[in-house]
Amino acid sequence: MKSFFYWLSILTLCLYQHSILANTTEPEVRSLDHIVAVVNNDAILRSELDKYLNGVIRQLKNQNTPIPDKSVLEKKGLERLIIRSLQLQRAKKTGIQVDDAALNLAIQDIARKNGMNLEQFRSALVNEKIDYENFREDIRHEIVISRLRKRDVTNRIVVNEQEITDYLAREKDLGDKNKLVKFSHILISLPDAASTEQIQAAREKARKVLKLIKQGADFAQTAVAYSDGQKAMEGGEYSFRPVSQVPPLFSKTIANMKIGEVSALFRSPYGFHIIKLLQVKDKAKHIVSQTKIRHILIRPTALISSQDAKSRLLQLKTRIENGDDFATLARSHSDDTLSAKEGGSLGWVSPGDTVATFEQIFSTLSPGQISEPFKTRFGWHILQVLDRRQHDDTKKFQRARAITNIKKQKALEELQSWLRRLRDEAYVEHKLEQHRIR
Repeated sequence: MKSFFYWLSILTLCLYQHSILANTTEPEVRSLDHIVAVVNNDAILRSELDKYLNGVIRQLKNQNTPIPDKSVLEKKGLERLIIRSLQLQRAKKTGIQVDDAALNLAIQDIARKNGMNLEQFRSALVNEKIDYENFREDIRHEIVISRLRKRDVTNRIVVNEQEITDYLAREKDLGDKNKLVKFSHILISLPDAASTEQIQAAREKARKVLKLIKQGADFAQTAVAYSDGQKAMEGGEYSFRPVSQVPPLFSKTIANMKIGEVSALFRSPYGFHIIKLLQVKDKAKHIVSQTKIRHILIRPTALISSQDAKSRLLQLKTRIENGDDFATLARSHSDDTLSAKEGGSLGWVSPGDTVATFEQIFSTLSPGQISEPFKTRFGWHILQVLDRRQHDDTKKFQRARAITNIKKQKALEELQSWLRRLRDEAYVEHKLEQHRIR
């Protein structure tokens, strides 16, 4: 849950934190309200577009990114709102909702990320003339979209053993397993089943964009103006990540680049790409504090009450303290049949390997010390800490990270296709040009 809310906070701050923290005095985009797009049976209003553009402009200013022409921002901003509307429509149709309790937790977390309590955060929103109820609904929509994507895209991603092996081998071959990279990206997209003419047109557009950059155009501003990528409105920038977490087509290009260098044009099924390598830094080994433990478990049953199970463990603890062997008693009395064969030993455990209550108990014990009986969802336990050590867990960590990163890569690719399908299957009517104020 924590990682989900952290991601949500970052997503939301892209729209709101600069209003709260930047103290900008730039005038906002304001126009007479009217419909700028029809999306199936819903409409997008000019006021919604203006609100979105004001957030984007604040973000670009905070990043010191030059702001493209208003017409460019309007076109890209409207497309983002169309995609957002389609996702909210699908979520509503399929019953995805966010109750007030979940919404309140999310807003509290955003406030905390801004270094405020909830009341201070509300006051900050008021001071910046941001309506709190509108803000709540915006956050509710972001959570709904996140849940929709998780259900329709992320949860359907499967990682097989060969993919993990290939990932780790590629990381080793690149010689950068201790490196993190930060880069910017521009995508000139291709439609599904693109014709020869469409491919040629996209290639020519991409060449034009690359030429502008080679001639000195700001990469971030160019990304905002031309890129079809998910990060376009953020200047195309991707935060630090292992090269192995970058899609293979990108990582092969980045591996041969110098900091500040802009890549040549290259193609994927999604279109034509340009990358700029921004920074590279070392990644430390993954060292964890491990604890060697053993335990005895007594499970309550129809014949053994919870209190009886606890009492039995108290008797066993007394016997051990009086000289009986822990391992022998574990083999004879523990209901954890797997560890009982090993004298109750669970071996070396890392943070997160056991249930939270178990970890809380053994983290307070010194080597050799035996706990009082305690209860988890498995039953009643006593445990003994045998030893502690600092362990280089890099290989295990790399494997776990490989699984996570492969899922992210596959989810990102599938998300692009999923959003494209939503867009292609929808009825969308643009009305922006009909009402443009010159």
